[in-house]
Amino acid sequence: MGLQALFFYLFAFVAVASAFMVIWAKNPVHSVLFLILTFVNAAGLFLLLGAEFLAMILLVVYVGAVAVLFLFVVMMLDIDFAKLRASALEYAPIGVLVGLIVAAELIIVIGGSSFTPDVAKSISMPIPSVETRTNTAALGDVLYTHYVYFFQIAGLVLLVAMIGAIVLTLKHRTDIKRQNIARQVARSPETAISIVNPKPGQGL
Repeated sequence: MGLQALFFYLFAFVAVASAFMVIWAKNPVHSVLFLILTFVNAAGLFLLLGAEFLAMILLVVYVGAVAVLFLFVVMMLDIDFAKLRASALEYAPIGVLVGLIVAAELIIVIGGSSFTPDVAKSISMPIPSVETRTNTAALGDVLYTHYVYFFQIAGLVLLVAMIGAIVLTLKHRTDIKRQNIARQVARSPETAISIVNPKPGQGL
């Protein structure tokens, strides 16, 4: 067994085990931590495949942003997880249906690759060799030439989704004193101070 095969089995075993622990752990914080471990091992598998760009994107985007943000949301929000578990049986049929669809798609992909092993050679754009072009540079060439408009549209969709999430969750509380710069600048000495004449023995 070579060193590459050893690392493959190591990353694959830890990724599958941590993915199982994501749904098995009772504490949601532990589930998020196991999810981060799954992403890290999946990035290691991408490195073994020579897709270093996908590995770095997986670490930067999913681990560095999505998983950590989800972890902070779970830790800050006061969620009644007992109530969520009690109502989980209501969504069990939908979950089983989605699981069957995903399983059927995996069977089709695996079966198609086994019946037609030459399907990888029929791609429209040939993959350059590692000696002439790196994986990241080749992916950048394709994204910013042939798919530049789709890439920009995807960025606009994400921007609109981010703005929509901020607008929907932004709530102005009336019981909080807020700073008004224009009101402060427009103050005069008459409105800035208040002169009172308290009676003897009576405080303000």
